[in-house]
Amino acid sequence: MHTTARVVVIGGGVVGVSTLYHLAKLGWTDVVLIERKELTSGSTWHAAGLLPLFNLSYSAGKLHQYSVDLYPQLEAETELNVGFSNVSNIRLANSKDRWDEYRYYAGVAKTIGVDVEFLTPAEVKEIWPLAETHDLIGAIRHPADGYIQPADLTQALAKGARQRGATIYRNTTVTGITQKVNGEWVVATDKGDITCEHVVSATGSFARQTGAMVGLDIPVVPVEHQYIVTEQHPLIMERKKQGLPEMGVLRESDASWYMREEAGGLLLGPYEVGAPACYLDSPAANSEYELFPDALERLEPYILSAIARVPAFGEVGVKKVYNGAIAYTPDGSPIVGPAWDKKNFWLNEGHSFGITAAGGAGWQLANWIVEGEPSIDMMGVDPRRFGDYAGEGYLVQKNEEAYAKVFTVHYPDEEREAARPLRQTPCYSRMKDLGAVFGSVFGWERPNWFAPQGYELTDADLDRADTILNHNHPTVDGEPIREKWSFRRSNYFEFVGQECRHVTEKVGIQDMSAFAKCLITGPGAEDWLNGLLSNVVPKKIGKLSLSYLLTKDGGVRAEFTVYKKGPQAYYLVSAGALERHDQDYLVKALPTDGSVRFERLTTSHGVLVLAGPRSRDVLAKLTRTDLSNAAFPWLTGQSISIGAAKVDALRVNFIGELGWEIHHPIEMQNYIFDKLMAAGAEFDIKPFGIRAMTLMALEKSYKLIPRELSTEYAAYESGLDRFISLKKPAFHGRDALLARKEAGLKWQFVTLEVLGVTDADARGSEPIYRDGALVGRATSGGYGWRTGKSLALAMVAPEHATVGTELEIVILGEAHKAVVIPESPFDPENNALRS
Repeated sequence: MHTTARVVVIGGGVVGVSTLYHLAKLGWTDVVLIERKELTSGSTWHAAGLLPLFNLSYSAGKLHQYSVDLYPQLEAETELNVGFSNVSNIRLANSKDRWDEYRYYAGVAKTIGVDVEFLTPAEVKEIWPLAETHDLIGAIRHPADGYIQPADLTQALAKGARQRGATIYRNTTVTGITQKVNGEWVVATDKGDITCEHVVSATGSFARQTGAMVGLDIPVVPVEHQYIVTEQHPLIMERKKQGLPEMGVLRESDASWYMREEAGGLLLGPYEVGAPACYLDSPAANSEYELFPDALERLEPYILSAIARVPAFGEVGVKKVYNGAIAYTPDGSPIVGPAWDKKNFWLNEGHSFGITAAGGAGWQLANWIVEGEPSIDMMGVDPRRFGDYAGEGYLVQKNEEAYAKVFTVHYPDEEREAARPLRQTPCYSRMKDLGAVFGSVFGWERPNWFAPQGYELTDADLDRADTILNHNHPTVDGEPIREKWSFRRSNYFEFVGQECRHVTEKVGIQDMSAFAKCLITGPGAEDWLNGLLSNVVPKKIGKLSLSYLLTKDGGVRAEFTVYKKGPQAYYLVSAGALERHDQDYLVKALPTDGSVRFERLTTSHGVLVLAGPRSRDVLAKLTRTDLSNAAFPWLTGQSISIGAAKVDALRVNFIGELGWEIHHPIEMQNYIFDKLMAAGAEFDIKPFGIRAMTLMALEKSYKLIPRELSTEYAAYESGLDRFISLKKPAFHGRDALLARKEAGLKWQFVTLEVLGVTDADARGSEPIYRDGALVGRATSGGYGWRTGKSLALAMVAPEHATVGTELEIVILGEAHKAVVIPESPFDPENNALRS
């Protein structure tokens, strides 16, 4: 047995073996995989083997696309049959919202190169003659899709890895993982120890146990998934006898099940409400090829739906019921990438669609390990998108919810209800009393918008489809329904517009305490930050700058507001959703000599935003500080008193109006909130939410990670020229960024005015065309209430980025003229910010 290796992969399911294969494919042959039993003996062996390309996540969509392209090629490479059946995949729609989802998805698919066809009910009947189609609106079809034999696929990947020099140890159990002072890892097994540079955890249902070995609380808990295989049906056998093509994978999305042919019968896999989390203490040490007892009573509504859609399903007996564990995360997407707080410890876990994602996940994780970066934007599957709040109790509730919602319509404004409200700022109840309709980010409750007192929607307003899955609104026990989700302008559209207008005309207050916050101090703080971030670190106490952490290739990894609080003391603020991600990169980059110190402040410091033309008048009533432009200019901060509370007031905001971010000790929040509300009463102060902020930011052409800013886009492509200082000493990613600029940039950030919009604005990911050719994609979109324009931000090829260029954007299947306009259509000279 090896005693040393460059990488040790733990876990011999399809995900782990794919990771090994791709590491070897990139030339790292000194790589080892350890499997406690036989390959595929965990969840891989009982997987149904489906290969769904459908995914609204860019990251996951690219992984699935790669897998479906790779698997047929493995057969030629390894001379092993992988059991790939390219029978296509049909997703049915019998609700208006589902049809909108498909039209939105078709745009996403177009931008990543996935082929999608729209089918009429009659065309569905031609492909699936056993299906009833009279009540359908239509369907979409992936012609490249189908299913595969998971065990055969895994063995082919294993052979391909071995052919390139990789080693696989079966029937070998990992008993411990430790890291040496020099950073090397020691993986202890019952056959001996292996010292290595990198460890990859791909352990499926054992993920939490593996994480515990190194002190990580991995946000993965499996859920039971059942599928039914029937006896042979005469009609299917007759089709085979006639040499007719297999009918393909059928997905009744609005009833939450999939179906395909299986050995002359049918296979039905429902995703039911009530499927329980399992293996909370990991599987037993001797578990292998394990299944749970079936629980068919949970499946009754889905079975009846399947019989109604495909009567043949009810005409044959059940041959076998499979009930096995599938790993889940709180949002249903896998975690692929570096673990937080641990150098060279990698996670490839939480794969609820592991057969589909395995190829792509192994590909990108191998790139990340070998090249230092993934080749696509992996933010949607990054392990650090969850935080310390995601403990076992949270995971059970969220993962069961994620399982039950696999087939629900994935609205762009959807806010899921499980395990909420979990993280509440002190002013949560005050905001709630003012009508807040909350969303959740990184576990925090945050007002999305504000409903008038007594406002609620009726069943007629909700207009829900008569289907099993028709949940189109947030639900809070004991409270009225106030919001309807949609791909179009929904009921809250006008209320958000009122918030935008009020902030622009008067004054508004917002809770942004979810911002990620930290303090960087020490004698080496300034030099370290200057060597890390793209912009010059403020030299004068009280100054603010916006700066970026780039990848080694010049892409954008993180954005920080940097406030110099004192000598060698810098307060950094970044996106709340990216707290663990952003701060993990900072911590891992700290010098080892102790010259720079890092302190997390997110939970100890709150943030209230006061904005609008009367914000100075409100604040002036509460402080002796001179708030004039001369004494307190834009992009500066000061320590001031608000009544008896000492705060840091930063003259900056994300909406483009006069205003301050008031950063304060969290325990003083309600005192400060009440003071501001009382002082603002004469100026008609009102709260505003994240949706109003987002639309106002859109009118300023402000950019977000991972939309306009991405590891895939060079910082210059995203239009960050003024935040990149070439005068200071070299910073991380500088040389690669300049090399990309010299070679010629592939993309350019633009702002678009979209014409002819009635009830559906761009949301992001819509394809953009010129003269019929795809030239880019939207990254954000919405309606600008201050400009009276439907707007979109986009990345397009540079030759189409000139102001005045006429393009075409497709929104929910409808083409709209879109004109490139100058950046910041609202107040391009920043007069409001500077007022």
